[in-house]
Amino acid sequence: MIRPAARPWLALGLVFSASLLSAAAEPPVALGRIVVRNDSAIARQGEVVEIPLASLGPSIKSADLARVHVTDARSRDLLVQPMDLTGDHYDDAIAFQVDVAANGSAEYKVTQGDKRAFRPEDFRVYGRFVRERFDDFAWENDKVAFRMYGEALETWEQEPLTSSTVDAWVKRTPRLVIDRWYHVDDYHHDHGERGDFYSAGKSRGCGGSGLYAGGRLFTSKNFRRSRVLSRGPIRLLFELDYETWDVAGVKVRETKRVSLDAGSNFAKFESLYTTAEGSALPASTLHAAGIKKAKSGAFRIDIPGGVVRSWETLDSYAQDGHLGCAIVIDPSRLVATPEADGNVLLTFRGPAAYYAGTGWDRSGDFRNVADFDAYVNTFAQKLASPLRIEVTGN
Repeated sequence: MIRPAARPWLALGLVFSASLLSAAAEPPVALGRIVVRNDSAIARQGEVVEIPLASLGPSIKSADLARVHVTDARSRDLLVQPMDLTGDHYDDAIAFQVDVAANGSAEYKVTQGDKRAFRPEDFRVYGRFVRERFDDFAWENDKVAFRMYGEALETWEQEPLTSSTVDAWVKRTPRLVIDRWYHVDDYHHDHGERGDFYSAGKSRGCGGSGLYAGGRLFTSKNFRRSRVLSRGPIRLLFELDYETWDVAGVKVRETKRVSLDAGSNFAKFESLYTTAEGSALPASTLHAAGIKKAKSGAFRIDIPGGVVRSWETLDSYAQDGHLGCAIVIDPSRLVATPEADGNVLLTFRGPAAYYAGTGWDRSGDFRNVADFDAYVNTFAQKLASPLRIEVTGN
């Protein structure tokens, strides 16, 4: 009879596995509470809030943010996203979604525990540089999708285009579709999820930026560099760099920062402009953002509310409905709403963020322009009354 060889490694493996189970069973460490207050008469459902690292206490370091857990009053472990806000590959904040009743508050418990591993189905935002499509940068969430044009498109032999416009895609699926649409390279035709039916061209499209000086609009060429700072799953954050261009005799460069939250039809845009020498812009130069003035477009301009909205027929393709585009900004920053180069603009004192978003009457979310206006007005009211956040220790 041959006896089996002794297997000491098996015993060691069992001990090692037991130690892992013991470590996993250790209780989470309490870090404190987060109280979110809503002073508006609008219920805030699924709104993304961002908590900076410094607010979580001196014991929490950047590497710890992936282990931070947030639970609500029903003891649900919420999806918490660590965020790099500076591009240095170190996390600076966490983001999670809150539900707060109108004129109410909600309390959340913060702990440190196991590191969360995100699943593909957790992601409701996405964005990337698309080298294979002449340097597009495309981004989306479960509601909307956009793209901006990179350097290679300027010299494409078939259809060169120099434009820092914001192009809008329409979708009627909550799934993330950018990669699939680019893979088949047929996103101008509907295959059940819709596609690219909006013509932006050299206009400002839906929310393209520029500078306004001496009664003229000055815009850059296509972006030159891109970087994703935080890829989701609930907040996308990226930046685009533009080469120096002339603005009324002054050489200017721009870095544009864009973010998009899960569940929102609006993306946030912020542009940092400096002169070629690194100084601030002349005081007489205004920031601008615009919407293409289509032949079929109907505009609503609400200066007290800080809103410009268009509603146009997507008439380049058959039976594609109507698309609304809106720009919303803090009305205290707004200067005027002139027209220039085929666009309706908002000119404003910068630096300041503005929001641009779309609504499509075939998406299932909006039946008509009245529905879209109601959404835009509610969004503007939320911006005017931001959630108040208090972080306290144990």
